[in-house]
Amino acid sequence: MQGTSPSDLQFSHIGLYVTDLPRMARFYKQALRFTQTDAGDLGAVQLVFLSRDPDEHHQLVLATGRPADMAFNVVNQISFRVPDLAALRRFHDRLLAEGATDMHPVTHGNAVSVYCRDPEGNRLELFMDTPWYCDQPLREPIDLAQPDEAILAQAEAIARRFPKFMSRAQWRAEVARRMQEDRHG
Repeated sequence: MQGTSPSDLQFSHIGLYVTDLPRMARFYKQALRFTQTDAGDLGAVQLVFLSRDPDEHHQLVLATGRPADMAFNVVNQISFRVPDLAALRRFHDRLLAEGATDMHPVTHGNAVSVYCRDPEGNRLELFMDTPWYCDQPLREPIDLAQPDEAILAQAEAIARRFPKFMSRAQWRAEVARRMQEDRHG
């Protein structure tokens, strides 16, 4: 059996059904600075395509058709990586200004995150990686008003409490080895 490489399968985009297409498109464009790359109708469904990467036609597609009385959303969360705490704070403020709710800054030890809800209740996570790995799941509150050094020190102290604590580089090498085995197994 021939193995596969990591580039054989890559995640590209996600689509969400929405009830208020203009409101949701405006939220993602203003709060998270997505660019609308296309829009149109596919039969009775209206679509808006959004991206933050010029190599991707869309990373997020919004489609009409979400039932207004939907009792449960099967999407657990949509996660976006940011490069640093300054960007995380900027997006935190932008999300609040654009109507995001249920805002929770936390650390997972291996990341510092902000969780919130978009205008239709979809849970978003914006996160920045830390240089560490620790056992997951883990979620503890943090205060984004603290200086970067204090936030990172808190995240590291939390991560170090767990038996599998290691550097992100060590963790990455271990996971790469396991993935290689999985592709050949």
